[in-house]
Amino acid sequence: MFDIDGTLLDHDKKLPISAKEAIRSLKEAGHEVAIATGRAPYFIKDIREELEIDSFVCFNGQYVEIENEIIYKNPIDKELLMHLSDYSITNAHPLVYMGDEFMKSNIGYHSEIEESLTSLNIDTAQIEMNANYYNDTEIYQTLLYCKEHEESFYRNNLGNLNFIRWHEYSMDVLPLGGSKAKGIEKFIEKKGFRKEQVYAFGDNLNDIEMLQYVGHGVAMGNAPEIVKNAARYITKDVSEDGIAHGLEMVGLLS
Repeated sequence: MFDIDGTLLDHDKKLPISAKEAIRSLKEAGHEVAIATGRAPYFIKDIREELEIDSFVCFNGQYVEIENEIIYKNPIDKELLMHLSDYSITNAHPLVYMGDEFMKSNIGYHSEIEESLTSLNIDTAQIEMNANYYNDTEIYQTLLYCKEHEESFYRNNLGNLNFIRWHEYSMDVLPLGGSKAKGIEKFIEKKGFRKEQVYAFGDNLNDIEMLQYVGHGVAMGNAPEIVKNAARYITKDVSEDGIAHGLEMVGLLS
């Protein structure tokens, strides 16, 4: 299982040649390779095609596909989304609702949405405004734009949701108990694996549960200490061939 940003993709959002070759070698050796990301399925199409990967855990575990078959969906309860929307409007904090086909915001252009998503090489021009989008479709993850000192309001008032900061401007909002680990649990149940057989690479706060859950959690060298402390192994920085080095270190590649 591979996270994308800061793990497969380097600090410039490029896929290192060494990582691409390592993934190819893994597949040739008969290993199952999948992606585990906070991104939506429509934002990983290019890297999936480049690496020829057709199984993934998206929205931080709320949506899982194996070989183009959807095997698990865990949308956020609409009533909770309504309360989140009301609170965000009251506090003038933008939201971006993420469905399985589109993402839409409850506000027009906003500089913090632009800056944060552009950092992931996501074209924000395709994000339309639709404050009622959560009423029309299943939402698996929501981006809440607030500063760190403003988090407690939401945590205290919306205890049935998970909040994970991924940017200085924004948090991922998930169903309570939702995480990459939960998505991976569904994945391996379907495939008949044991978690002791699973290796996962990650670098950020939303990877902590995943690294703790699998038998072999590998933190990237560029990960913060709290993430490294959750992992069984620590590899090099993503920009220093961290994926290839880590796979060799755990014995999956020679």
